[in-house]
Amino acid sequence: MTRYLLAGHSLVLDEALCNGCGRCVEVCPHEVFAMHDHVARIVSRDTCMECGACRMNCSEEAITVDSGVGCAAALIAQMARGGGTDSPSCSCG
Repeated sequence: MTRYLLAGHSLVLDEALCNGCGRCVEVCPHEVFAMHDHVARIVSRDTCMECGACRMNCSEEAITVDSGVGCAAALIAQMARGGGTDSPSCSCG
């Protein structure tokens, strides 16, 4: 699993606001979240690339993260692997 330089330093989850929908678990490309007792928890902060997919999909606004750097790194890596530049994607939606 890839570890990121800033390792989700801006990622914050307010568990009191979590409604237990599990959407963050579904959309996170790096399994940063897991459900425990019907509440999302951060279980792997060091694999967070700060893409913002969790924040964008949290209906309760329980997650905040400053997205950008992780997405840029993912896009550069995709292009370096020959993934093309026509429609690059960081998989965060």
